[in-house]
Formats: sequence, structure tokens, C-alpha cells
Amino acid sequence: MIAAHPGLKRKDDREAMGLLEKLEDGSAVLGVVGLGYVGLPLATEMGKSGFSVVGFDITPGKVDSVNAGKSYIPDVPTSELASLVSKGLLQATTDFSRIGEVDAVAICVPTPLDEMKEPDTSFMENAARSVAPYLRPGALVTLESTTYPGTTEEVIAPILEAHGLVVGKTLFLAFSPERVDPGNPVYQTKNTPKVVGGVTPECTRLAVAMYSRFIDTVVPVSTTRAAEMTKLLENIFRSVNIALMNELLMMSDRMGINLWEVIDAAKTKPFGFMPFYPGPGLGGHCIPIDPFYLSWKAKQYDFHTEFIELSGKINENMPYYVVTRLMDALNGQRKALAGSKVIILGVAYKADIDDMRESPAIKVAELLLAKGAEVSYHDSYVPQFSVKGAGIPHVDITAETIGAADVVLLITDHTDVDYAFVADHSQLVLDTRNAFKDVASDKVVRL
Repeated sequence: MIAAHPGLKRKDDREAMGLLEKLEDGSAVLGVVGLGYVGLPLATEMGKSGFSVVGFDITPGKVDSVNAGKSYIPDVPTSELASLVSKGLLQATTDFSRIGEVDAVAICVPTPLDEMKEPDTSFMENAARSVAPYLRPGALVTLESTTYPGTTEEVIAPILEAHGLVVGKTLFLAFSPERVDPGNPVYQTKNTPKVVGGVTPECTRLAVAMYSRFIDTVVPVSTTRAAEMTKLLENIFRSVNIALMNELLMMSDRMGINLWEVIDAAKTKPFGFMPFYPGPGLGGHCIPIDPFYLSWKAKQYDFHTEFIELSGKINENMPYYVVTRLMDALNGQRKALAGSKVIILGVAYKADIDDMRESPAIKVAELLLAKGAEVSYHDSYVPQFSVKGAGIPHVDITAETIGAADVVLLITDHTDVDYAFVADHSQLVLDTRNAFKDVASDKVVRL
């Protein structure tokens, strides 16, 4: 049960009180804009808690799939989605005029970088413009899209207020960053703590009240900027530490030291050390992108985030380093990369998911093709893979296909691959994830 805050009992706050009562008794209708990796799991949890939920998306295929009870997101079981749809607790539409039916709506749309590595807020702005004309007085809007500090109040709030509502009085606005980790078997939407920061204290309290109904732990912070910065800190922390491991990897290679062994030894220390691992480059929608959001915003304050930018450079260089190491490995067999047959093993951005967003395999394949290699790939999660419009052939893992390749390049370490089999039948393997650590073979070269 959510207790009404004393500050919401004034006559002037009747809009907030009305929404709070609906959240308490479960009669509120909730909306989600953007039914992707963040939005669909969120809408599902809302529905499972008993709320009526309307999902909004500009892609008819997603809307049709949701309404048919068929999930396209691995973390949302089709059986779960179908049950909610059949009970009338979840439906989807491309008609944004139906925003007028909802009491609270979460915006979960992408926030990519443009070609100059600067924030592209167009998806968020377009979502806000689609929502704004239909918001009813007293509605709550939360933004979940990762972005730079100040976006909620400087960019989104003016768009939402353009039709006469006033944030903090007749409209309530908060930022609550998504923390989705696709494929994580332990932490998903419901049991991952939710950070919430509103434009005003009333905005925060209402957003906390909403999320508390279907998220186990909600963590309020003082402002939207604090909430926006929290998300960036989380991912910049990971980016910087991965960059450190990548730099140590390159140094250790010259020194003849196995860094993977060193990390395993270091992590036996029960305090003061947290293991991070090197790899072929960063993937996913957050870690490769978030540092650039903060670096861009910091320049408005005459502050240059040199440490963050350096880590970005190191991580961005890893696909180039992978290709260099691949050429060295082939040279050891008196082969040139040009004309060599390369099988990329795993192209999703991380193990055991189908998500290709910012996958390092994309850049690696692009570099290999540019150098004249014959590239194919295997990934049971990704049935189609293309680079700059050119389709890359998919191959099965057989003794014949592996044996015919000059080199197998492991980019993503899916657990459904028999790595001993690959090592036995290959001519050469370059392992960028230490997936072959338990395979004794002189054919395997470690990144």
C-alpha cells in the first residue's frame, strides 16, 4: 500500500492526489512508448501487477505481434505475454491519440549517437511530441531513455508543456533510467532496483508510487539530473574498467603474459578488486554510447573528460587490434589475410542473446572485408548478418566447414558451441573471449 504524502493533501494538489489514489487502488491505466528491449519487459511487469497497460510503438509489426500475444524479446516469454493479452491487461497500438486513455506513461525509446559521436535526442523528442497533445491533466510521464544530465528538464519538459499543462502542477515528470541487461538469468526488470528522480518532489513521489507497484526496490534521488547521471556513472564505470583491461591485454601480449590468468588470480582477493575482462570491443546500447553523452555535455561547462574519452578511444580501437592479431596469427602459418576464409564465431554483442546493437562483430567484419578476406559466420541466435548492406553467409558448425576455413575468429562466446570440437577440426582459432581456456590445442591463439 502506498501512503499519501502529507504534502499532497492540499487543495492545489488535487491532480496529484487523484493519480496517487488510482495508483494505490490499481485502477490507473499505464502506458509505455517504445516496445523494444526496455519497453516490452516494462509493460509486461506493469500488466502482471494488475494494471491495464497500453503499449505504443511506431512499428506496426511490433504492435501486431504484441496483440497476437507473440513475444519478440527473449526476456519476455510468449506464454507470459499471451496470458496478459488474453486477460485484456496489455494491448498495443500505433495510435498515439490513445495517450488520452492513460494516467501515466513511460517513454522507452533509443538514444543513439550521430555520426559525430554527439547525442541524438530526436527519438525522445519525437516521442514527447507524439504524447504531448493527448496528455490529460494530472498525468505522469517518466523518461527511461539513457541521456545526458539536463535532458528531462531542458528538452522534454518544454515539449510536454507546449499544450498548456505545467510540470509540477497539472503534469508530473520524472526520469528513471532503464537498467536492462538482456539475457541476465538473475536480474530482470522486476528485481533490478529502479532509480527515480522527478522535476519536483511531487513528481518524484508519484513516480516512486507507480514503479513501487511492480518493481521490488525503488530508489528515489533528489533531481532528474541526479537520476540521469546515475545511469551514466554505472556504464562509464564499466567502460573505463574494460578499457583498462584492454590496454593491459595489449601490453601483456608484448610481455608474454597471459592476462586472463592474471585476472583469474587477482579476483581471488576477497576485497578491493572487481574483475573486468578484455575483449574485441564494446557492444550493446549503453556502454559504447553513454560516455560520449557525458563528454558532450561536459564541454558546455568548459570541462573536458579526458579520462572518459581515453577509455572510449581504447575500446573503439579493439576491433582494429583484433584484425591485427588475426593477421599476425595467419602470418605464422605463412598466409595472408587477403583471400583467407574467416569464420566469425558469434556476432551478437554478448553471449546467449540475439541483440546486435553496437556489436563489435560488425566493425570486425567490415575491416576483414576491406582487407579482402572471405567472411562467413555462425551464430544460432542471429539468423541474418550484414555489413554495410552486404549479407554475410551463415554456416553451420561441422567438421567440413570448420576445416575449410583458414581461421575461426571467436567474437561472442555463446554457450551452445562445442569449443573442443571447433579446436579439433579447425586449422587456426583466434579467441577474443578466453572461451577456449579449457581446451588444450596449439591451434588456438588467445587475444
